[in-house]
Amino acid sequence: MVQFAGLLALIILVFGTLLTAGAGIAHALPFELLLLSGAAFGTLIVGNSPAVSAEALSGFWRAMRGPKWTSTDYLSGLVLLHRLISGAQRGGLVSIEDDVERPEVSAIFADAPRLRDDLAVRELICETFRLMGLDLSDPARAEAAMDSRIAAHYEARQKAVGALHTLADTLPALGIVAAVIGIIRAMSVIDQAPSVIGAMIAAALLGTFLGVFLAYGIVGPVANRYGQIVDDESAFLDMIRAALSGYAAGYPARACVELARAGISSDVQPSADALAHALQAQRFTERQAAA
Repeated sequence: MVQFAGLLALIILVFGTLLTAGAGIAHALPFELLLLSGAAFGTLIVGNSPAVSAEALSGFWRAMRGPKWTSTDYLSGLVLLHRLISGAQRGGLVSIEDDVERPEVSAIFADAPRLRDDLAVRELICETFRLMGLDLSDPARAEAAMDSRIAAHYEARQKAVGALHTLADTLPALGIVAAVIGIIRAMSVIDQAPSVIGAMIAAALLGTFLGVFLAYGIVGPVANRYGQIVDDESAFLDMIRAALSGYAAGYPARACVELARAGISSDVQPSADALAHALQAQRFTERQAAA
């Protein structure tokens, strides 16, 4: 929400100062904003597929919200992976077959609902275990499949980031178009009083101002922040890949999750003690359920 506070302060300062220029500017502002935002929306739709356009538009909200995954989610993910890996190592992949085939009703996935409900996370875990169940002769195949799936997910979201950057580059030109339209309107009433012509030219220049401001003050920064969030959220998939790669290589379950934990960014990385306590609590809960 820090980004939202910064955006709000930016809008208040810039538009508050602008509105002190006079009533004529305040009167023209809604029209110019509507013209420019409509042209920007059309440009985004024309230049991208519906899926990329929708993802790009959602990027505005995601940039304000921040990364999806918190330290608590990373800890839940490590515990979930430990349960699946240790179960597969004790009883074979057949022992977790129901969990990976129907994660929506799995008791293991039920303890991590945010992960279960995320399509990219759920599919990466389940599809990798399915692939390993089909062919355990070459662990590199499972790792290559994970890399391919993560890269495809990342590339799809980066297209939306690129669309936002392109929109930011386009907005100043659209502002010039809006200004030209305003000048044309002013020239059509050139015989009016100077005060009338002056107000119309000021309104025309408002289009140029808005194009530059929206490009470099809002859309460009939002695109940059959304790109950072895409990178941060892709790191969660990298954590899953690291743990499952360790399983494919034959490491013990605890070593797999420690390997995955080591690669997590320090600002969201669960501590070793927190992971140990979470795993201990999970084992205690499982023993109580079995008793």
